Amino acid sequence: MRRVADRFVRAEPRRTAGQFVEGLLSDAERKTCWSLAERAGHADPQAMQRLLRTAVWDADAVRDDVRTWLIEQLGHPDGVLVTDETGFLKKGVCSVGVQRQYTGTAGRVENSQVGVFLAYVTPTGRALIDRRLYLPETTWCDRPDRLTAAGVPEKVEFATKPALARQMIAAALEADVPFRWVTGDEVYGADPNLRADLEDHTIGYALAIGCDRRVYINDGRTPIRADELAERIPTAEWQMHSCGPGAKGSRDYLWAWITTATGPGEYRWLLIRRNRSTGELAFYLCWSSRPVPLHTLVRVAGSRWSIEGLFQTGKGQVGLDHYQVRGWTGWHRFITLAMLALAVLTLLAATAQQPHTGPEIIALTVAEIRRLLNAFALATSLPPEHILHWSLWRRTSQARARRSHYQRRQAK
Repeated sequence: MRRVADRFVRAEPRRTAGQFVEGLLSDAERKTCWSLAERAGHADPQAMQRLLRTAVWDADAVRDDVRTWLIEQLGHPDGVLVTDETGFLKKGVCSVGVQRQYTGTAGRVENSQVGVFLAYVTPTGRALIDRRLYLPETTWCDRPDRLTAAGVPEKVEFATKPALARQMIAAALEADVPFRWVTGDEVYGADPNLRADLEDHTIGYALAIGCDRRVYINDGRTPIRADELAERIPTAEWQMHSCGPGAKGSRDYLWAWITTATGPGEYRWLLIRRNRSTGELAFYLCWSSRPVPLHTLVRVAGSRWSIEGLFQTGKGQVGLDHYQVRGWTGWHRFITLAMLALAVLTLLAATAQQPHTGPEIIALTVAEIRRLLNAFALATSLPPEHILHWSLWRRTSQARARRSHYQRRQAK
C-alpha cells in the first residue's frame, strides 16, 4: 500500500483502501463492500462504498503503480503481452456496459459486462497489468442518457475489443514495459489494425485465427484457407513441442509451420497446432522482424493460456468478479484494487524461497500463499457484539430492499 499511498489525497480513503485490499486477500466468502466493511471493523459499508464511488483518488495512476511494481520484479526482455476479455454476469440493465452478449465465462449469451485485459508473461511469473471496460455501440455508446447516468466520461467513445487491446499495448510501450511478443485469440488475430500497429513497432506476434482464414503463400498471389494448407503438410513435418505446463501436466501438441513471406526485416508464418488425441487444429498468424525457431513461436502461442489462468485466479482468490457497483468509476476502482491484491500474491509466489531438500514438493501456489497469509498475517478476531451488529444491519437493509421491491411491483 505504500507503493500507491500518494494516489490518495486524504488519509481516510488511503486507510480504507488498505483495509479493502486486505479484505480482498482475506478468506471472506464474498468480497463485497458489506463483507469487507464488517471484516475491517466498520459500523456500516459507507466508507468502502465511498472509496469506490466519490473519494478523491486516481485509479489509473494506481494501475500504473501496480504495473511498475510488477515489471520491477518480473520484467524480462522476452516478455509476452497477452490480451483477452472476460465476462462478468449481471442482473438488470443499469450496470455500465451491460447487455445480453456472448461471454466465455458462461459459455453462452448472457446478461453481462465484458472487460478486456492485458497480461504480462515472463519465465518468472505472470500478472494482469491493464484493463478496459467494453461499451457496446448501439445499446451504450449511441445512448448518451445511459452513459451520463453511469458516469462515463465524455471523452470515452466506442472502441472494439481489439481497439481496446491496442490502447493497452500503446500504454505498455509508453511505460517502457520490456516485451518482444504479443498473443491473443481469434478476436484479436482478425484485426488488421492491431497487426499493423505491432509490425510498425517491430513487435512480434502469434495471433490466433479461424480455420477459414485465407493466407498467402510465398508467391504472394494465391490465397489459401488455413485448414486446406494444413491438409497438405506431410506427417513427417509435424513436430512435438510443449507450450508450457498445464493443470494436468505438460501441454504437448504436434506443431507445423509454413513460411508465408520473407523479406528484409520481415518474416511471416502460419503456425498450426494439432491435438494428438482428437486431431483438432488451431491456427496462428505469426510475424517477426527477425528469423526465430519453431519452439519460440510455440512458446508465444502457448502463453495465451496464461491470461485464462489469471482470470480464474483473480475471480477465485481476490474476488475480481465480486463487485456490486454499477458506475464507470466504481468498476475501474474495484478492478484496479483487485489487480493490486492479485499482484501481491503473484510477487510472493514469484519470489518465495523454495526448499531444495527433503521430499518432492511443488512450488508455493497463489492459492497456498493466500492461505498462509490468512493464517499468519490477516487473521482477525471480531468481538461478538460487532458480529451481532452486522447481522442486524444486514437484515434491516434486506428488509428495506424487499419492501421497496414489492412497492415497485405493485405500482406496475
